[in-house]
Amino acid sequence: MSYTLEQIQYAVRSKGYKWFNDSAEKGYDVNIVGIRNSSTKDRVTNAFDDHISISYKDFDGSWKSHCYACTTDPGTHWVENLLNPNGVAILKPGQYRGSHKIGLHQGKYEALRQKKPLKVYRDGDKDREYDLLEENVHEGIYGINIHRATAKPGRKSTRVDKWSAGCQVIAASDDFAELMGIVNQAKTIHGNSFSYTLIESADIKT
Repeated sequence: MSYTLEQIQYAVRSKGYKWFNDSAEKGYDVNIVGIRNSSTKDRVTNAFDDHISISYKDFDGSWKSHCYACTTDPGTHWVENLLNPNGVAILKPGQYRGSHKIGLHQGKYEALRQKKPLKVYRDGDKDREYDLLEENVHEGIYGINIHRATAKPGRKSTRVDKWSAGCQVIAASDDFAELMGIVNQAKTIHGNSFSYTLIESADIKT
């Protein structure tokens, strides 16, 4: 499953969120959108069954869009082995303006690091379902980064396991490298600040 530019743009705008249209005609005013798989019905699948897309106008004013397999949910390991006494973090859908910047993930390699507070559900019962309860929403800086799984070029991870304790994680090394190339270009034009929007696949009109 992959999503088109038109589908993603329509879904983002239908939620009342900002779609960055690059009115200044500079190029690379990126829209980074996570699409959580609604069909899993909040089950812990431990799979890269969500998507992250990045859409933008290039220097010629033509729209470009890329869609990558990812997880927007924590893996089984951290669901069962809590890092936080309040429970594992599951990012709440929404648009988070200026939420990320290019920086080092765990001090190791360039990724998109959280720089502003985000809202997460905290689920602490260690079962095989994500409990997305409003009374368990917390807001803060939790290291909800956008990073990769495997570092091996040409390879793609298939199980989330320890790769995510709430981060948004791209499965394939080459996909992540492409995304970082785009955001680094965007940084030179618009600065080191990126918005992230998380929606549900049920929001996408097929």
